[in-house]
Amino acid sequence: MKHVKLHIKGRVQGVAYRAHTRRKARELGLCGFVENRPDGSVYAEIEGPVAQVDEMVEWCRNGPPLAQVESMEMEEGEPIALPHFEIRR
Repeated sequence: MKHVKLHIKGRVQGVAYRAHTRRKARELGLCGFVENRPDGSVYAEIEGPVAQVDEMVEWCRNGPPLAQVESMEMEEGEPIALPHFEIRR
């Protein structure tokens, strides 16, 4: 199991980044959450099998079609048994 924390900056709010992230995470069978931050960035915590988390991280580097990701910081952490993947406000 792998757990990552992502801080994604760029044009990532107002482009359905969170909805697309939830859809992709559920498709890959991952748990976690994604939320908008007041500074205009998006923050996500994602956990699951290593290969699927790695695939999700690569997807987040680009995001959905209208997003323009300028940078993404990633930090690995200990899995915390998140129950499902959700959008947080």
